[in-house]
Amino acid sequence: MNLLPKSSKEFGSVDYWEKFFQQRGKKAFEWYGTYLELCGVLHKYMKPREKVLVIGCGNSELSEQLYDVGYQDIVNIDISEVVIKQMKERNANRRPQMSFLKMDMTQMEFPDASFQVVLDKGTLDAVLTDEEEKTLQQVDRMLAEVGRVLQGRETEWLFGMEEGRKQLAASAGFRRLITVALHRGQQYEGMDSIQAELSARVMELAPAGMPAQQQVPFLSVGGDIGVRTIQHQDCSPLSGDYVIEDVQGDDKCYFRRLIFLSNRNVVQSEARLLKGVSHRVQKKRKKDRKKQWPAGTPEEPPATPGQSIDKSYLCCEHHKAMIAGLALLRNPELLLETPLALLVVGLGGGSLPLFVHDHFPKSRIEAVEIDPSMLEVATQWFGFSQSDRMKVHIADGLDYITSLAGREARPQYDVIMFDVDSKDPTLGMSCPPPAFVDQPFLQKVKSILTPEGVFILNLVCRDLGLKDSVLGGLKAVFPLLYVRRIEGEVNEILFCQLHPERKLATPELLDMAQALEQTLRKPGRGWDSTYVLSDMLKTVKIV
Repeated sequence: MNLLPKSSKEFGSVDYWEKFFQQRGKKAFEWYGTYLELCGVLHKYMKPREKVLVIGCGNSELSEQLYDVGYQDIVNIDISEVVIKQMKERNANRRPQMSFLKMDMTQMEFPDASFQVVLDKGTLDAVLTDEEEKTLQQVDRMLAEVGRVLQGRETEWLFGMEEGRKQLAASAGFRRLITVALHRGQQYEGMDSIQAELSARVMELAPAGMPAQQQVPFLSVGGDIGVRTIQHQDCSPLSGDYVIEDVQGDDKCYFRRLIFLSNRNVVQSEARLLKGVSHRVQKKRKKDRKKQWPAGTPEEPPATPGQSIDKSYLCCEHHKAMIAGLALLRNPELLLETPLALLVVGLGGGSLPLFVHDHFPKSRIEAVEIDPSMLEVATQWFGFSQSDRMKVHIADGLDYITSLAGREARPQYDVIMFDVDSKDPTLGMSCPPPAFVDQPFLQKVKSILTPEGVFILNLVCRDLGLKDSVLGGLKAVFPLLYVRRIEGEVNEILFCQLHPERKLATPELLDMAQALEQTLRKPGRGWDSTYVLSDMLKTVKIV
């Protein structure tokens, strides 16, 4: 029985595959390799808990054998109705959790970011039968759909959009750039082990004429390579899966991090652990591993977080810059005795409002957080607590400020801070969500800010055109606008005020920051000696 097509173009035809599987019958047909030949690679990069999509599944036994060894969250699609019917019948009783769907992989019906793994064992080859424009467009549609349904940084603006990739290549200083995603389930000792694994494959993609001994540099977007200790993991109805993890920094200090798994390479919140705490936890863990834990117990017994957080230390450079912005208030040397009113939108681990609360004893802070799970995280794992001067409102920041602005007697805040992330990684702006910088909403923010007050915004925007638009909109509402770029990061801190005639030159800004810092450094007050307020304002520019 001859199953081969008359020409390679037939591989892209639905009719060909319907006839192929009718003639082949129920006997499995394996393209390129069997499970036993591929399992070593598959098990290295796939985890049993991950949701897997197999495109162009055919009647291969690969999915079935993966299912049988523990990968039970598998969805299979194929364009052939005949083979989908065969596979449903073959697996209905033995593998009830595995699904088979008739679907075109260039027009998939799944929501964005539905899968952690997309597996293709030959379908791309069946599509890429020549290099004609029509064929290449079909391949582009296929790969675009794969990128859309995958969870990971592949769909972020920096990697998923042409303009983002050009910006990445330009910042790296190279014309040809290969991007590789490292996932949290993979363990690497460091960049050397990654380079050893990938070097041979990288050289296969080298341009013609490049010397064989040419050194290809390996660069990392972020330095999060190595072993983490997961202290807690859970799922929030709003933010999705998240983990609390402890990592060791370059200076041997330990840091606690909050990571949303929908945006795995971004640290949402970070706090330094007091010296000795994490070390004792690590020793206890090693000792506890020798014990027999009951079935169902997590691999790592949960740590007791309590008093382990160093509340005097701000890990995030953008938080340090936001605090330095308080020097823009008049008479900064008197702020510790001034009953400041602050509104902070975006709680996270709570380190920003907590720092203000602890260092400005007369301040009253209201924090707004849309996700109640984050308040639990901040309280249980980051040392956050409410008091008569610190209140948290569980609400959408947009709705909360709209409500305040609509009151007959509007509250007035000396400082309003936005540190809230966007849930859409495909935008060129990941902080804040676009609705927070719409001009009508900014007018509401203006209406609850005191005339001498300062509105401080954490802006993370890689799209230069979008950033110019945001800055233009802010300046239309707040005529005095200072910008402070965070070195080595995309973050820019914007300090917005209402009276342009009161703008301060850099020397005046530094004097005010130094005056505030001298007050905060008084004996008996906990202060991080490496934190110099005036350094945070040295590079401030007026837009």
